[in-house]
Amino acid sequence: MTLNHEEFVKCIHDFRVGLNEADSLRLFAIYDSDQSGTVSYDEFLRGVVGEMNEFRANIAMKAFAIMDKDSSGTIDLDDIKGVYNATKHPDVISGKKTEDEVLYEFLDTFEVHHATANGDSGKDARDGSVTKPEWKEYYNNISCSIERDDYFELMMNNAWNLKGDRVTKKGWGGAY
Repeated sequence: MTLNHEEFVKCIHDFRVGLNEADSLRLFAIYDSDQSGTVSYDEFLRGVVGEMNEFRANIAMKAFAIMDKDSSGTIDLDDIKGVYNATKHPDVISGKKTEDEVLYEFLDTFEVHHATANGDSGKDARDGSVTKPEWKEYYNNISCSIERDDYFELMMNNAWNLKGDRVTKKGWGGAY
C-alpha cells in the first residue's frame, strides 16, 4: 500500500494533524525516502520509528556473525548452505526450483530491502551476497514493527539461535 502526495496531504488534513498543505508536502518528501513519488507503509513506519537502537543493532549483528561462517564480512551461498536447509522447501520438493535457487532467493530478501531503502531497486544492486549494511537494513525494517526490545531479542534468538541453547541432533530422518 502506498500514498501519493495528494493522498498523503488529504490524510494529514482528515486526521487533523495540524499541518498546512506546504508543511504536509515537506513531510511527504521526508517520508518518501526512495523518492518514488509515493510513501509506502515501510517508509512511513521507518519515518515515525526511526533506526534500530544500539541494543537491537548489536543483536542483529550477532546473528550476522553467526551466518558469516568464513568471517569475510559478507554472507554468500557457501555461508548460508551450512545454516539454512532448503531441501524441505515446497518448490524444491516439487522440482520447481533447485536448492541453490531457493537459497539465492533467501539472500535476495536482504538485498532487496537495502536496495529499496537506498532508492536503487534495480537488479544491478543485487549480487547474491549480503553485506553488513544490507543485513542491518533488513532488520531495521523488521524492528520498526516490533515494539519491545525483549520481543525483538526473542524473535532473533528463535530465528538464529543466538544463545546457542537450542540443540539439534542429526538422526536417521534429519534433525530432531
